[in-house]
Amino acid sequence: MTERMVRFAGIALVLAAVSAARAIPAQAADEARACLSKSEQRAAISTGHAVTLAQAIRTARGTARGGHGPREVVNAKLCREEKGLVYLLTVLSRDGKVTHMTVDATSGKVVDAL
Repeated sequence: MTERMVRFAGIALVLAAVSAARAIPAQAADEARACLSKSEQRAAISTGHAVTLAQAIRTARGTARGGHGPREVVNAKLCREEKGLVYLLTVLSRDGKVTHMTVDATSGKVVDAL
């Protein structure tokens, strides 16, 4: 019984360490990126610092067709990164594949698609 408890404690410790190690990069990415509130988004668009979300979505849909059928944007955020404002889009294709796209909010061009 004691050996079993030691083994369980060891496994729990390893799992906790792995979970903590995986959380650090995600937390660092969140700190490097600050997403705008609705009023900040409106101000950025009205002053010309960002294209509209509709424009970013049109660009993402046009870029993302590549063999997976039409795509639907299921989540969108306008965030400030080191390089400037970007739209972070989560895109779902008809075949169920999820893609994360980054669209430069100033130019409206796709910067990254994972």
